[in-house]
Amino acid sequence: MVDPQSLPANVTPLHTKIRDRIKTDGPLAVSEFMEIALGDPNHGYYRTRDPLGKAGDFITSPEISQVFGEIVGLWCAVTWQNTGAAKNIHLVELGPGRGTLMADILRTAQNVMPAFTEAIDVHLVETGKVLRQQQQEALNGYSVDWHDRFETVPPGPVLIVANEFFDALPIDQYIMTREGWQERRITTDQKQDGFLFKPCDPPSENNPIIPDELVDSPINSIFERSSAGEQIASDIAKRIATDGGAALIIDYGHVRHGLGDTLQAVKSHNYHCPLATIGEADLTAHIDFAALENAAKASGAIVHGPVFQGGLLTALGIEQRTEALAATATPDQAEILESASRRLIAADGMGTLFKAMAITSVADSTPAGFEGYAVESVS
Repeated sequence: MVDPQSLPANVTPLHTKIRDRIKTDGPLAVSEFMEIALGDPNHGYYRTRDPLGKAGDFITSPEISQVFGEIVGLWCAVTWQNTGAAKNIHLVELGPGRGTLMADILRTAQNVMPAFTEAIDVHLVETGKVLRQQQQEALNGYSVDWHDRFETVPPGPVLIVANEFFDALPIDQYIMTREGWQERRITTDQKQDGFLFKPCDPPSENNPIIPDELVDSPINSIFERSSAGEQIASDIAKRIATDGGAALIIDYGHVRHGLGDTLQAVKSHNYHCPLATIGEADLTAHIDFAALENAAKASGAIVHGPVFQGGLLTALGIEQRTEALAATATPDQAEILESASRRLIAADGMGTLFKAMAITSVADSTPAGFEGYAVESVS
């Protein structure tokens, strides 16, 4: 993790906007900083660019291998069948990137279960104009509705896919000081015309934001919470509990409430100071699966997992599918396929860093790939 106090800030339009905001309103919550850096209508990171691929800043699982999307598509089709095969169901992707994952899902669904394809209508939750254009190209020939927010998806049963969506939602940070827990905010650094973190709010006794098991943490411990993520998990769960369906969430993070500063910036596939190059680098944080689980359960749904991504993909047949594709490919193509699949399920990499969680209604059975797993089985 780059020390944000050791680097000068690069002045961008959002640098100036945030500096002026702090001068007027005082130190910013980390969540406010992230909302501006990522979502500003004119200069926000996700509003102005395609961040994916070798020429971008990072790469996601659907871009690594088509097999990832095919496995997710199979999961969606089987889950639809097992949850009653509704004649009309909304297939929703949150944060759909370039549309690669949805294109692979739809192609696979058509091949393995045409009835599922006939039952769905596709909805993408995306705010970025550049990415919407990419999605339109990837999904040319399909009927798709776009939304800025999940709440505007029409009523009815839903199948929701969220791959690397929650990690980009704003977080707040809290730091343990000698006086107790305080909110960690962002203020200006007069020496370098940059920004730095500073404990700001006075400590409060028995702060309900901090989980009971972390209240007495060591000095300088940092706890992160994404109220936005919890709210979306609650909204998803309420929809599923009321209208039926299921959700599949895949992301990196920790299974239980934990400590640590996981806010990070990535630019050109390298880590950067999160308080510099504002609006020009991706900002993410590890998600708290326990918080998402609690929010979903409180809204009347059932949570399955989390399980390791590698375990889920293996249980759903990623190795067999890769072998089938490799059998008809050139030697070079086969090596690329096999290398990509290994990367997705590697025990010392993405296979364990990334976790998967499913949300269903109380009336539905455990979805494929989650049988026999519980939170306690994942570290």
